[in-house]
Amino acid sequence: MGLTARIRTRDGWAVSHAVVTVTDMTGAQVVRAEADEEGTVRDAVAVAPGAYTVIVTAVGYAPVASSALVTASGRAEIGTVTLARQGGTELPPPGPWTVDPAHSSVAAVAQHLGISSVHGRFTQFAGSIEIAPDDVAKSRVEAVIRADSIDTGNAMRDGHLKSPDFLDVERHPEIRFVSTGVTPAVGSDRWTVHGELTLHGVVRPVDLSLAYLGTGADSWGGTRAAFRATTELRREDFAMNYNQVVAAGIAAIGTTLKVELDIQAVQGETLPQA
Repeated sequence: MGLTARIRTRDGWAVSHAVVTVTDMTGAQVVRAEADEEGTVRDAVAVAPGAYTVIVTAVGYAPVASSALVTASGRAEIGTVTLARQGGTELPPPGPWTVDPAHSSVAAVAQHLGISSVHGRFTQFAGSIEIAPDDVAKSRVEAVIRADSIDTGNAMRDGHLKSPDFLDVERHPEIRFVSTGVTPAVGSDRWTVHGELTLHGVVRPVDLSLAYLGTGADSWGGTRAAFRATTELRREDFAMNYNQVVAAGIAAIGTTLKVELDIQAVQGETLPQA
C-alpha cells in the first residue's frame, strides 16, 4: 500500500536526501516522503485512486516532475527516478582547475577468457583543466599518468603489464592525454572531450564521454567540481599486440579496454594543503 520509489543519479548512486511530493489535480499535497540512505522511498499511507503529479527534489539536483495513475489498490509505484546534477551546460566557473588524485580514480577493465573481467587502476597521476570564459569549446584538459603505477591486485600480473608485452614502462614511463576540443553531447550535462592519447609510444585521437556531476564547497574553503568520463581503447591501436589463445580459440585477454575516470578537480592552480 502507499508510495514507493527509488531515487538514483545518472551513474546509479542513491540520492539519500531526496524528497518525493505527490499532489492531486487541484495541486493539493497528498503525500510527502523522504528517501532513506539507499535512496528508497516507502510510505504506507494508501492513496485514493486517480491521477497525480509526482515531484522529486534534492539539494544540488534538478527537480523532476511526472504523472502517476493510482489504481484501486491504493499503491503509487513510481519506480526509479533519475536525477541530474545541477550545473548542466554551464560547466564549472571559468579558469584553472587542478585534479585531486586523492579523490579521483583512473581505472581500466579488460575481458578475461571471454567470460569475466579484470579490473585495474593507476595510482599515480596528475591533471589540469582550463574552463574557457568565452567559449566552452575552447576549454582544455591535460593529464599525465605514471605507467608503472598500474595495480590490478596481483603482483605477477602487474609485472607482466609493465613489461614490453604491454605498457613497456622502462621505455614509455608516462601516459599522456591532451585535449583538442570540447563539444556538447546528448543531455544538458554531457560532453565529448576530443584529444590525443600518448600510450606505449603511440599517439592516437581519443574521445572521452564526459558527464559533469556538479560543483560544491569543500572542507578547506575551496570549490570542487566532479566529472565522470569513459572511453574504449583497442590495444592494437597502441602497438600492444600480445595475447595468448586458450581453448576453442578464445583469447586470454580481450583486445578492448574500457577506461573509467572519476575526477574531482579543485578550483585554482594548486591543491589545498591538508
